[in-house]
Amino acid sequence: MDLMSITLVVRWLIGWSLMWRLPGLPDLSVVGSPKVSVLIPARNEEKTLPHLLTALERQTFKPYEIIVIDDQSIDATAEIAKQAGVKVVQTAPLPMDWTGKNWALKTGYAASSGDILVFLDADTEPGADLLRRLVATVQKSGGLVSIQPYHRTERPYEQLAILFNLIGLMAVKLGAGGDVAFGPAMTTSKDDYERAGRHDAVAGYVVEDWFIAHVYERAGLLTSAYIGYEQLNYRMYPGGMRDLVIGFNKNFATAAGQVSWVRMLAVVLWISGLFWAAWCLPASLFGWPIVGNSSLLYNVLFYLAFAIQLAIIIRPVGAFNFTALFFPIPVIFFIGVFGLAILNLERGQIEWKGRMISTRWQGE
Repeated sequence: MDLMSITLVVRWLIGWSLMWRLPGLPDLSVVGSPKVSVLIPARNEEKTLPHLLTALERQTFKPYEIIVIDDQSIDATAEIAKQAGVKVVQTAPLPMDWTGKNWALKTGYAASSGDILVFLDADTEPGADLLRRLVATVQKSGGLVSIQPYHRTERPYEQLAILFNLIGLMAVKLGAGGDVAFGPAMTTSKDDYERAGRHDAVAGYVVEDWFIAHVYERAGLLTSAYIGYEQLNYRMYPGGMRDLVIGFNKNFATAAGQVSWVRMLAVVLWISGLFWAAWCLPASLFGWPIVGNSSLLYNVLFYLAFAIQLAIIIRPVGAFNFTALFFPIPVIFFIGVFGLAILNLERGQIEWKGRMISTRWQGE
């Protein structure tokens, strides 16, 4: 085996190592009768909010209160929440140096009275046992407990998100004592939340979950993160391709610098192998420039090795059907969005949900 083949095999093995352990939320029982406040920030969520509120009604553990924070919506978000019989609070105009979601959660917290806080995005789809498991886990571990939802897809363009979902998990440490938090579903005690500085400590951050994990760590509190497979789903960016591009662009432009250099190196090595396999098969078919072995059989085998790997490691992460077999397409999409993210870092801002938000903060 030549040197090029060895480096490709190493990169392929790195992919397995990065996705070897994807812990799910522990199946624990709630101790006592804690008062739990569920806080839902919602800006123009009339299509998604009814599904979440219905799912919360079916929980095996009943929260003390559910609060929907209407963040200056111009649709029927507030009316839907009121009709569901939950508490609705309105945000004041967004202050300078705050992002909308963080300001909404600060508003909701001020209106809450629970001892344990559960923050849920309006587009999440919890299973019946989610609140029980979340509350019981935070009772046991303390600190901040969060979940990355399983990515449910419906339309073909959503399949392009496969690499963003994978890399977002490859780049972080999961489980108890992890180094990340996932914003769609977070749980903490009121005391730990106040000790960490609340959302005030991450007021201006767009990807607040990455940064709030560091805030908890600096306060000496544990951060635990799990995947939501069979417990929590969401459908990312159902509004179309533009939302998908802008959403991932926003996340990459603001969170890329928060990954440890060791994990970043490992992710770069794996994805470079994936990119290489994506190029070499068509190159060997059509006579394009290629470094190394140009044999069709050789490149077919490497292509299939990465395709099979993708199909297996993505299963607990999201519903991506046969996308893994055609991975050069999402590779091209990933490169394009990454390039846009770099441009937006230079510009310093990006539009999201009708607001201009900064991709720079804290002295940049």
